[in-house]
Amino acid sequence: MRAVITVVGKDTVGILAKVSAICATHQINIIEVSQTIMEDMFCMIMMADISSSTVEFTQFADELSKYGDENNLSIHAMHEDIFNSMHRI
Repeated sequence: MRAVITVVGKDTVGILAKVSAICATHQINIIEVSQTIMEDMFCMIMMADISSSTVEFTQFADELSKYGDENNLSIHAMHEDIFNSMHRI
């Protein structure tokens, strides 16, 4: 099982490191990362393997969202099944 994680916000030091640390804490493996800086905005998309996660997906998503709220970032984690369903006709 995989998840798509998006992060958008003003660029600051350590965003990638902190999001990665939250993933590692819960045994979530980052498979792919795409990031760019647009002027002063940090934009990142991650694909993560959640099959060995030590927490429920909703708890993980809430933890990322809370970190985002505390640091003026928009962070969303979407389960691959939801992502695929949204794009299937």
